[in-house]
Amino acid sequence: MILTVTPNTALDITYHVPSLTPHGSHRVREVVERPGGKGLNVARVLAALGHEVTVTGLVGGTTGQSLREQLDGTEGLTDALVPVSGATRRTIAVVDAATGDTTQLNEPGPVVTPAEWSDFTEAYERLLPSCSAVALCGSLPPGVPVNAYAYLVRAARNASVPVLLDTSGEPLRRAIAARPDIIKPNSEELAELTGSHEPAEAIRDARRRGAHAVIASLGADGVHAVTHEGNWRATPPERVKGNPTGAGDSAVAGLLSGLVEGLDWPERLVRAVALSAATVLAPVAGEFDAEAYAELRGKVRVTGGPWEDEGAAAEG
Repeated sequence: MILTVTPNTALDITYHVPSLTPHGSHRVREVVERPGGKGLNVARVLAALGHEVTVTGLVGGTTGQSLREQLDGTEGLTDALVPVSGATRRTIAVVDAATGDTTQLNEPGPVVTPAEWSDFTEAYERLLPSCSAVALCGSLPPGVPVNAYAYLVRAARNASVPVLLDTSGEPLRRAIAARPDIIKPNSEELAELTGSHEPAEAIRDARRRGAHAVIASLGADGVHAVTHEGNWRATPPERVKGNPTGAGDSAVAGLLSGLVEGLDWPERLVRAVALSAATVLAPVAGEFDAEAYAELRGKVRVTGGPWEDEGAAAEG
């Protein structure tokens, strides 16, 4: 079983409009609601790939109730979310049909009390022994300690469970010292962490800070991966237009599924990049275009290779 953790769950609401005009009034052509937050998006993609997934995190209020009702019945997915008194946030994506661009509005999330966070960490530690891998995903809601992910990484490592971390800002800075097995920042998050806007240098710095493997998302240009085994770039065959919401989460699902299936790094990266691109072509986050995914897997280009000596691996 793969465990995904989403401290700041959300109800994702996607509006489709013919054209988005600032200060204007718009007629919405279509509204789609889905359980959201990065870890829930990851979980739905993993379930679609045939994996058994348990989701945990914090939910509350009528929004949280709606989120759980929509999760119910998803094949391969088990709900282990922990209730809080505050209301789960909503995220609004406005998709402009004329340009293909998406405008995102994210609420901050409920205020979590120390007692509620303690209840969550106890539930999380009870789940770890039955996990093959864990993904820690997204922002932290108000009230959760900024070192929360550092604690969760250490708990996973103490249970000998591989852990992937996908967050940003100070929570990432604190957690990377706990030595997560994999981090998956985008270019901006990596620059914020290291102070370097040159991806290769920033990746080396991130590994020195504690990450065993850094999979840097380069947006439409694919990913740059540096691990103890080697250094690779994986690029899609072409740029795709659509809704990018959740594309990075699908990449996480590709990396995690490849990990638990024992795939080598190039194969994991092909899966991650193909899933990410196929998600841009899907209407909502947490889904991917299955036909596009099957086609793209054979077209993703991987360059680089294993390290030639231990010194190069340590330097990254």
